[in-house]
Amino acid sequence: MHLPRRRPARDDVLIAAAGLAFGLALWSLGVLGDAQERHGALVLLPLAAVCLATLGRRTAQPWVLLLAVLAQLADATMGTFLPTVILFTDVVYASVLYGSPRLGRLVTRASVAFSVAAVLVLLALVPPGEVLLFGALCAGLTVAPAWTGLVLRDHREAAAAERLRAEQTALLAEFDRNQAVQEERARMARELHDVVANHLSAIAIHATAAQAAADGREDAEDGGGQAAEAAQRALGVIRENSVRGLTEMRRLIGLLRDAEGADEGPTASPSLDALDALLARCRAAAAPETAESFAFVLKDERTSAAPLPAPVELAAYRIVQEAATNALKHAAPGEVTVRLARPRPESALTVHVASAMQRDGAHVSGPRAPGAGAGLVGMRERAALLGGELEAGPDAEGARWEVRARLPVAGEERR
Repeated sequence: MHLPRRRPARDDVLIAAAGLAFGLALWSLGVLGDAQERHGALVLLPLAAVCLATLGRRTAQPWVLLLAVLAQLADATMGTFLPTVILFTDVVYASVLYGSPRLGRLVTRASVAFSVAAVLVLLALVPPGEVLLFGALCAGLTVAPAWTGLVLRDHREAAAAERLRAEQTALLAEFDRNQAVQEERARMARELHDVVANHLSAIAIHATAAQAAADGREDAEDGGGQAAEAAQRALGVIRENSVRGLTEMRRLIGLLRDAEGADEGPTASPSLDALDALLARCRAAAAPETAESFAFVLKDERTSAAPLPAPVELAAYRIVQEAATNALKHAAPGEVTVRLARPRPESALTVHVASAMQRDGAHVSGPRAPGAGAGLVGMRERAALLGGELEAGPDAEGARWEVRARLPVAGEERR
């Protein structure tokens, strides 16, 4: 049951005022005939009661419906005043439309039952023609307004349900959009880390080597020429990697700024065919004092010539790039082996990168370049996005650090 509001709605006040004014006008003209002569101003009491019920037609159901029913019964005993009948039908209509759903169903069923019962009772008392006329009158006073209110209420509830469904759809679409934006940001963050970290690591390593060479030139009396040459080589590598890093960063920033992906620089994703050039840059990026003992070897053991999907090639390239960068930072001088394997067209691509680990007897002052630990996380995320897996850790003998990635391709059966 709805709680009444302090003040009735403006439309309800207008309806009640119009009905009261119409009834007073008819009464003043004396159109009621015998009923007005017998009862005088008393015929206005049911009208006043139903006008009072009309004031609460939206806010005080079902009490105003009960008041209107009593007023209509009183009006029927005195001669049926037209304004009272009109306002009564409006209250019945409003009880179904604005009342509770239970009240609406009850009023509709009661209206039908009352009309049918009145017809059945009167069939034994009056001629059939008059009974049908009376039944039509009862249905017009009760069933018609109740049914109209029920139909309108169903339409309103259906419209409200559609609005709610539209709002929910819009919220889901906004949620999907936000999720897509977050995923794209994460993807771009991985891409930016992978393409720039390699160059910045080389810069950090060679900056340290150049500083050490400069210090050695000041301290040594007979090695100044060699130290200067080492410093020049380190500075050359620093410049080359700085330019490459800036180019890659400018490309990604251009992609972020341009919604259509247009950019002045190259935008093609790297493929496995570029691994030789990548490993060559890694050899050049090794510090001068360790460059002679770092060997980057590519072993392509793929027996299937079927082309790989672009996402798989990009993920494999970035995993090798990050693993090689980590080797430059943390591995002991030695051979860094990159192995690719794919025995059948439907088989997954296997990427294996192994590098020598620092032994207990070796003096290690720490990593050659600082890291934030995001590389392994990024590699695992790339493999997971393709439905694959990645493992990183020392081998069984504890002599080499291994990175193993399994990247499924389209058509491979998932296990």
